[in-house]
Amino acid sequence: MILVTGTLAASLGGCGGEAPASPEATGDAAATFEWPASLTVVGDGFPGTGAPCRRIGETAATVNFLDDSAALVGCPTAADAEKLGGKVLTMVDGVTLVSVPNDRPATPGEGDGQGDALVAGTNYNATAKVACSGYKGAAAAQCDAGVVRGGDTGITVEVTLADGTKRAIFFNPDGSFLSFSTAEADGTAAMAISAKKKGDVTIAKLGTETYEIPDVFVTGG
Repeated sequence: MILVTGTLAASLGGCGGEAPASPEATGDAAATFEWPASLTVVGDGFPGTGAPCRRIGETAATVNFLDDSAALVGCPTAADAEKLGGKVLTMVDGVTLVSVPNDRPATPGEGDGQGDALVAGTNYNATAKVACSGYKGAAAAQCDAGVVRGGDTGITVEVTLADGTKRAIFFNPDGSFLSFSTAEADGTAAMAISAKKKGDVTIAKLGTETYEIPDVFVTGG
């Protein structure tokens, strides 16, 4: 599941001392950040590709911070974490963890170009049926799904399976596939993840499970 930005040094004004770091220098510093082995890092930027923060998966260090209603995100600096507008949780091996709600209020023009209000009684911007198969050997069927379009914080499609289990599928702000939400507790953390495009549909796979998600459902237009 590339770092191009960093925290700029404060200006020293006319007091002397070292000159402020250049944007190029801070970008180079961010690019050399080493994510610790204690964290499972997903994707190549949050809220978008190239951003310094990353989605964080389940490990022993993060299991108590995971929440289906929010993205768990790790940032190289506290300043980067604060910019996301979520709740800063803790620091793990030099990484600041922050919980970013999936259901922040949408602003007019997001997703469908006409404004992206919530479906009444839900946290979803839209609901639909999507093709699903393979969960516990299930044959091809249509599963209920809802989408949370977070603007620059990415997009989450949540699929409800026959027994009530939910699968969260993450997409980048541009609608491209990112990953699944997985956990060690139910064995999904060990499952292979892949995706491919077939026309205007993303076919996302988690182990033997397959989900077909139309682009228009992901982005709204």
